[in-house]
Amino acid sequence: MKLVDTKDAVGQMLCHDITQIIPGKVKDAVFRKGHIITEEDIPVLLSVGKEHIYIWETNENMMHENDAAQVLYDLSAGDNMHPSGVKEGKIELIADCDGLLKIDRERLNTVNSFGEMMIASRHGDFAVKKGDKIAGTRIIPLIIEKEKMQKVQAAVEGAKIFNILPFKAKKYGIVTTGSEVFSGRIEDQFTPVLISKLKPFGGEMVGHAVCGDDHVMITEKIHEMLDLGAEFVLCSGGMSVDPDDRTPLAIKNTGTKIVTYGAPVLPGAMFMLSYYGEKNIPIVGLPGCVMYAKRTIFDLVLPRIMADDIMTKEDLDMLGEGGLCLDCDVCTFPNCGFGK
Repeated sequence: MKLVDTKDAVGQMLCHDITQIIPGKVKDAVFRKGHIITEEDIPVLLSVGKEHIYIWETNENMMHENDAAQVLYDLSAGDNMHPSGVKEGKIELIADCDGLLKIDRERLNTVNSFGEMMIASRHGDFAVKKGDKIAGTRIIPLIIEKEKMQKVQAAVEGAKIFNILPFKAKKYGIVTTGSEVFSGRIEDQFTPVLISKLKPFGGEMVGHAVCGDDHVMITEKIHEMLDLGAEFVLCSGGMSVDPDDRTPLAIKNTGTKIVTYGAPVLPGAMFMLSYYGEKNIPIVGLPGCVMYAKRTIFDLVLPRIMADDIMTKEDLDMLGEGGLCLDCDVCTFPNCGFGK
């Protein structure tokens, strides 16, 4: 590109968008890349502070910002997303469905380490809705060496940086534990909370059982839920280290594969996650805090379960940083630091 006096630019082609900003009213391009400048355009360009302007000069070794943003988009966009229009050298990724955002963090960091280019995104492993903005791509200068873009392509070739796993409307069963509920001394207030948290995902409850603190009975009821076709089993209560709390043992005795009993998240340290059988049916043990706290570990793992994103112990261990809910007076989750 070539820098010229704006008054001498008539007949030349703009090599980048010219943006006009009027606080509180507009921030948009008054002229787009490729526009041929006319006499009438000169006062407008001067009014937005452009006394000098870049015009396009063909150079086979360089790439324009719009074309470079497209390269970054092609490296980024995986399943269930589409691009915005290119604007001011930026392309955004937009979600095509409700689902769980997955990010290849190593590839993302590789791109951003190259310099003169960037991809900014929202946090991965959280729910997104259809139409949500996922990420934005652009280069920093107006033009960049084609060779540099070829190098970043080679460095992150293969899998895409972003993918969205659609949520699935799972059939689920709830096993409520506790002698106080089983005997009728207190009302079951846990189950309505779980149903309300599962409702946004469109699941169907196929069974509900109430048990005392008998691990044999709890194990039997879990198997009943599985026999009813449950694709997700939730066991509420009985998760502490008290002698009468037998839910962890009952879950273990189903023959499920235990991922973890305990997680570095507050509220929710006594959480248990396991997967049953070849279909990896999640069976979870939920501590009492899930019933009364606004946000807990259940809010962090539920979207991943409903997207069939198999979690490992390492995934849960990584929740320690950001795993402390601050119990804000006004809850803005997930637009806060919890789980990040």
